[in-house]
Formats: sequence, C-alpha cells, structure tokens
Amino acid sequence: MAVVAWWAHHLPQPRREAVPVPRNIYDEDHESFRASVKEFVERMLVPRAEQMIADHTIPREVWLEAGKQGFFGLTIPEEFGGAGIDDYRFNAVLAEELAAFNAATSSCFGIHSDITAPYIVAMGTQEQKERWLPQVATGEKILSIGMTEPSGGSDLAALKTTAVRADDGSGDWIINGSKTFITNGYQCDLAVVAVRTDPSKGAKGISLFVLEAEDEGFSKGKPLDKIGQPESDTSELFFDNVRVSSDRLLGEEGMGFVAMMQKLPQERLGNAVSNIANADQMLKETLEYVKERKAFGAPIGTFQHNKFKLAELVTKVEVTQAYVDDCVTAHADGKLTAVDAAKAKWWAAEVQCSVLDECVQLHGGYGFMNEYRVARAWKDARVHKIWAGTNEIMKELIGRDLGL
Repeated sequence: MAVVAWWAHHLPQPRREAVPVPRNIYDEDHESFRASVKEFVERMLVPRAEQMIADHTIPREVWLEAGKQGFFGLTIPEEFGGAGIDDYRFNAVLAEELAAFNAATSSCFGIHSDITAPYIVAMGTQEQKERWLPQVATGEKILSIGMTEPSGGSDLAALKTTAVRADDGSGDWIINGSKTFITNGYQCDLAVVAVRTDPSKGAKGISLFVLEAEDEGFSKGKPLDKIGQPESDTSELFFDNVRVSSDRLLGEEGMGFVAMMQKLPQERLGNAVSNIANADQMLKETLEYVKERKAFGAPIGTFQHNKFKLAELVTKVEVTQAYVDDCVTAHADGKLTAVDAAKAKWWAAEVQCSVLDECVQLHGGYGFMNEYRVARAWKDARVHKIWAGTNEIMKELIGRDLGL
C-alpha cells in the first residue's frame, strides 16, 4: 500500500489554472455592487466605446444613467439624494470596474464623485449641500476641481488665481486667473476652484470657491489634445472678473490648502486602485492573446522568454494589488496616512506603465495599432505618473517622512 501511495503521489498531476491569492477585503455586498457596475459597463459603456473616443467626451446620457444607478451618491448623505455609505471599499469597487473598461471613464467619474463631491459634503453649508448635492448625485451636474495652473504644476501652494473683495461693500468676491489640465473641465456644471484670498499668508491664504458654468466671466477652453484618454474632456478654465457672492466660499476663508492636503490622499489612493485594476485587466487580455497567437508553429506564450516575462508581470501585479488592498482597508477604517497614499499612488502608476509596456511588446506590431485595447491602454496610462502629484513629488513626501 505504501508503494502504491508513493507512485500516486509522484504521477504527473492534471494541469490546473493558476489562481491568485484570494482578495479578502470585499464581502457579499461589495460583490453585489460590483455586479451592478459590470452590468452598467457592458450595457452603457462598451457599445459607446468607439464613439466616445471619436467625440472626445462621455455623453450626458451615460452620466445620467450612472447617477440613476447610484454610482455618484455613494458618500453623499441620504438627505441630499445619496446613499450615505461610509465605506470606501464601494468607491474602490466602482473604480476597479471602470478602470478595467478604460482609464478615462474611471478618472472622469472619479473626479466627479470620489474627489470633488467630498469637498462639498465635508465643507459645505446646509444651503450649499441642498443646492448642489442632489444634482451631483443624479449626474445632472458634472463636477470638476480646479487646482493645477499653467505655471504651478504640482506646487499647489504657488497658485496665482486670486479672489479679492469687491470694493462696493457688498461682500462679493472677484475672481481672476486660470486653471489647466482640468478633467471634466469642458463639460463641468460646477467647479471647485482653489484661489488665493490673502497673498501675504502663503498657503494659509488659499481658499476654495464653487463656481457655476453660467457665472459671467467664467469660460472654458476647448478640450485639450492629449496623447491618451481621448474620452476625457480635459480643458483649461478661465476666470475674468468672475463676481460671486460670499455664499460661494466653500468652508472657511484661508482653509483651502489644508482641505486639499486632507483630501489628496483619497485622490491618490483612487489613482492607485484604478491603475492596478487597469494593469490587471490588460495583462489578463495579453495572457489570452499569447495563448492564441502562434509563431514558429507554437503559441508565443510557450517561448521561455515570454513565459518568464509573464511570470514576472503577474507577480508584480498581484504583489502591488495586495499593498493597494491594504491601503483601501486602512482608508475605510480612517487610518490611511498621506505617506502611504503617496507610496500606493507612485508605485501603482509605475507598475501600470511597466506592465502595459510589456503587454504592448508581447502583442508585437499589433500592440502599436490603435484598434487594439492594449495600445490605447498604454497611451492612457502614461499620465498617471504625472497627475494627482507627480511620482517625483510622491517620493519627496516619502523621503521627508524618512527624516531626509
């Protein structure tokens, strides 16, 4: 019997598909929500994919349907038309599924509901919340956030857009300046804009205002011609003596920079979630491609170099996913630090770009064709090393935390 058992143990075993280490951060409610997002992607986004690229925008009907599905109101309180869910993991599920479709939709929807709306939820007065949040939740009002300026880049403390009190005693503010590289900029109905209200106080003299597209003097440039993410209507915003009443000030005067520093970790984590989800999806599609594509009479995935390369990529993605998952859990528990968010952001962007570059290489000449998703994803990914704070800024933040 012992001999039989020994031989049974050493016989060739049936080949099994590799199964990643299980992700344990989501429960049944999250997976049920994921199924809803997947259905939305298949029904609303996939059939419109080519048209959105051609039109350089996500049509309003898509925004409205996403609002109808409750995707924009996850963290908006119920009294203002949202779901009032205090669990960032739902935000992460939405970002993952949208990023698996493409990076542009994930970034546009993320800017709207995951990045900008929280400023109004956290800092708005009761009147401001009642005025804006219900239509933000339904997708009727599209949000953008104006931080970056032509001369400032990642240096938010150096912004030059100003807001000064009108000299007629009305208490109104007059805003002048511009912003650039603004996601949702061309379509936005509302823009949360960072301005300098007191030049003498440096970062402590920065405040936030909510501007409406109809405000006189508020104009938008044409969508910028980017090398990737054509579906995202990125544009410049211009403010020429835009006069607004004091009820457009969001939060306390002079607290804008502090608010941005408090909210940026979530933006950076959202980037990390989307980046690794996109890389994972494109790697899965590449794995299927190398199993089917043949050269010299064999699937190209069986060549040792390609096999080793794919082993490296899969490992890199899964290890990165584990760290990002830990950050998502920490954020859901209110424990994510700005430094850990910076680590997740820069590393996930780095991994995404390196993985997609290899995926393009594995597709050969077809990987350079726009008709292939991998080519589009490769172009779309490059900006992730730049926005939400460049990867170099992320490393600077990490280095400072090391006492350097």
